[in-house]
Amino acid sequence: MSNPTEFHEPIYYTNIDPELGFPQKDYDENFSSQVYPVTLTWRDCNVFALPKRKLCCLCNKVEDLPKRILTNVNGIIKPGRLTAVMGASGAGKSTLMNMLTFKNRGSLVIQGEIRVNGALMDKEKMSNLAAYVQQDDLFIGTMTVREHLIFRAMLKMDGHASKKDKLQRVENVIQELGLTKCADTYIGNPGKIKGISGGEMKRLSFASELLTNPPLMFCDEVTSGLDSFMALSVVQSLKTMVHMGHTIMCTVHQPSSEVFELFDEIILMAEGKVAFSGPVTQALDFFKSVGHPCPINYNPANHFILTLAIIPGFESECKGRVEKMCESYDNSQASKKIDHFEISMDPYERRMSQKLLEESIHSISSSGPSYLQQLRCVMWRSWITNIREPMLVKIKFIQTVIFALFMGLVYLKTDNNYIQEDIMNINGVIFLLIISYTYNNLFPVLNVFPKEIPIFLREHGAGIYRVDVYYISKMVVEVPFLVTNTAMVVAIVYWMSGLVHNLNAFINAAIISFLTSAASSSFGYAVSAASPSVTIALSLGPLLMTPFLLFGGYFLNNGSVPDYFLWIKYASWFLYSNELMITNQWKDVNYISCDEQNSTVCIHSGRDIIESLNYNEDNYALNLTMLTSLIVTYRFLAFLILLLKTKLSKC
Repeated sequence: MSNPTEFHEPIYYTNIDPELGFPQKDYDENFSSQVYPVTLTWRDCNVFALPKRKLCCLCNKVEDLPKRILTNVNGIIKPGRLTAVMGASGAGKSTLMNMLTFKNRGSLVIQGEIRVNGALMDKEKMSNLAAYVQQDDLFIGTMTVREHLIFRAMLKMDGHASKKDKLQRVENVIQELGLTKCADTYIGNPGKIKGISGGEMKRLSFASELLTNPPLMFCDEVTSGLDSFMALSVVQSLKTMVHMGHTIMCTVHQPSSEVFELFDEIILMAEGKVAFSGPVTQALDFFKSVGHPCPINYNPANHFILTLAIIPGFESECKGRVEKMCESYDNSQASKKIDHFEISMDPYERRMSQKLLEESIHSISSSGPSYLQQLRCVMWRSWITNIREPMLVKIKFIQTVIFALFMGLVYLKTDNNYIQEDIMNINGVIFLLIISYTYNNLFPVLNVFPKEIPIFLREHGAGIYRVDVYYISKMVVEVPFLVTNTAMVVAIVYWMSGLVHNLNAFINAAIISFLTSAASSSFGYAVSAASPSVTIALSLGPLLMTPFLLFGGYFLNNGSVPDYFLWIKYASWFLYSNELMITNQWKDVNYISCDEQNSTVCIHSGRDIIESLNYNEDNYALNLTMLTSLIVTYRFLAFLILLLKTKLSKC
């Protein structure tokens, strides 16, 4: 076998046996980048949807039986032939696709067998062999097309391939799919960042999967949301990939006549059954033979879909017509081609084909990137994504500086000659600092996971990286921004607001500030990971933070917290941060001037302030430990939530 890291120009299969689906030229083992042709078959497949469980046991009815979605479905897809699955809404197209890809099955019960070159498939084998381009195009909008493909290449391609070979493969795929002009353009987010067009985005989805040169590809609704020109361009890209030897099956919704002409074979679904499967020309003859000829100068795709559609108000008539056509197809010679394919394969050819297939699957599944390679690539993507987010870098930097200067001017004091009025001011600025750290670091992370969770679940489900790799990269990349913003606030406000002018006290205040920022950010990660959407996260964040704020020691004396709310008190970073900052500020202040004639109560030293708030300076180490524990606990909770979501998404 040749070196797997070598890349060559693709072979175009122009002489394919229309019956067996194999190229008539021999498979060249020395040609490492060519696509080994595969033929996908499925037979006697039935899909049932289980009834939903009801909370009330008495509400379950005897007639709540599994609903049949697909009935005795057979089919075959061959290399060198672009196959489209068509049918009206509810015909079973998506269920068929999910069944064949072993994805999004949920609680479906599936019977039947799925084979590739005669070898029985399971979920693991199919995921290693096939690529699935889903209908929704999910990308990180702040990345360029080339950067996205480089990221995918580093994590999806053979782990033994060199970086140079992977980058060369990226350039080849960009050229093959016509993405050269937009290679350095941001992918974009609708309404936020202007990026590539819909057609280019769909081709980028193909390019993302084509990097690993998969022999089998499934494409769901390839033309949805595209105009006729873009749809034609996308299907032409599929046609090019088919000529390279890929076996491609795609679902398509009401294609134009120009797009329809590009398909070599079609599978027509109706009421969960196959109404026809075979070459397009034979489909026209079949519909004519059952009394439904296509009108002259009429789009055949529209004719097929309308003939098989169930029209409201005419259900009985339409279902009778569909049933008759499905029976006619089952009795036709076209439906026997799967059996013909199995019988026609030479036993030796079958064994060699299955052996090469198993070796291919094994090599793909055992040559992924290492843990450190995954971590480096995901951190690289997280970093460039963060620095290009204007709300996170530019606007937040300006906002932080302006807020710190405003706060410093409000509490402006240039010396440490304290009077009674300064006690309230100093305690107020300390608590406002803690609040500012919380808001500056909690709210920006609330939208992180809800915004990226669909992309994360799809990429993790495709085996690109692990859950802990994704989570650790997020935390590590966050550190420079957290430290920078916190350092700016504490450096400006501390020296302007009259906090004790002592270098050791300032260093302690800075350490406490960083821990406070990290604790609030950790709490934000937990809320973000648990929230299904950004809107819910932004609503839950302030709501859940308010009790912690209340028991922080400023609005309620530390010794006045009711026993039944002690658990909230000890889960609040406000409590530990406030006690640390207060004791750090007042423990070495031995004199506070007081005009006893005009003041009813005089506090003469900083220790009196600490005692009046029921704080204890001996709790310094304990409070630091508790802050660190909260950081670890909240972040570990967020990780567990992400892990649970990945488990549920695979069900």
